[in-house]
Amino acid sequence: MKDFKKYYTINTEPEILYSALTNAATIQLWTGEPAIMEAIEGTEFSLWDESICGKNISFEPGKKIVQEWYFGEQEAPSIVTIILHKDKSKTSVELRHTNIPDESFEEITMGWTESYFGSLQLFYEE
Repeated sequence: MKDFKKYYTINTEPEILYSALTNAATIQLWTGEPAIMEAIEGTEFSLWDESICGKNISFEPGKKIVQEWYFGEQEAPSIVTIILHKDKSKTSVELRHTNIPDESFEEITMGWTESYFGSLQLFYEE
């Protein structure tokens, strides 16, 4: 199991980005794929037409999202923490993803940068 931590900058306010990460209709706009998401603790979610599935653990509106991502039958949960910080007119995003299975590490970390936050950066640059 491996951990990943990285920072991203998105050209929008933290409250708007938080909504883009927690509202199913908005997620579908920037991913182009169906999404199931509710900003309610304990609910399950799926993104990119069920390519990413998990459970929402906690929310701090406009500031923080904590989720468990499912990777089969692993003992320790894979936890994603997204922390949003205001940085002038932009948002600095701190991503922490723990307990990523070794065999999925490269694909997951590339996906964070290219697909997940890369899509958000493109969406808010236009």
